[in-house]
Amino acid sequence: MSYKHHREEAEKIHVNICLLITSDSIAKGMKRDEITPLFKQLISKVKGIELRSTKVVPNDPGLIAKTLSAFLNSAFCDSVIITGGTGISRRDISVDVVKELCSKELPGYGELLRYLTYIKHGTIAIASRALACVSHDKLIFTTPGSPDAFKLAVSELILPEIKHLIYMLRYQ
Repeated sequence: MSYKHHREEAEKIHVNICLLITSDSIAKGMKRDEITPLFKQLISKVKGIELRSTKVVPNDPGLIAKTLSAFLNSAFCDSVIITGGTGISRRDISVDVVKELCSKELPGYGELLRYLTYIKHGTIAIASRALACVSHDKLIFTTPGSPDAFKLAVSELILPEIKHLIYMLRYQ
């Protein structure tokens, strides 16, 4: 089968997404969650994609791992998007936690996100460690925590491809 046929078949499936926001300031109530409303707005334009759950946790590796594992082991998440923790500061740990659960990495996602970031913002793109991978026959995407970077990742990379990727995981 050709990739075009895969894409046509993939458009017929429904994808449930769980959103994990890693942020000390949002978890402590010092800052408002802008990511969840933004994500709802972005998926409202896409047929067959639903936000099933959102959880905010501080930058704590144990809490991130516990929440991520719960999402991955649930029947209602086909994919988990994790925001925050993709940079190089000592509090940026989401990518490190995710790597422990990956069975297959999708390096093109991080490469393309860094490229798109470079086009838009310049060389600061080298500071991003964003990645995507497969775990438990589900997809995990990490995005930077800024709403602008999140929107770039979701609208330009994740939403255009997620159904096709889930289709390949489940039906190929």
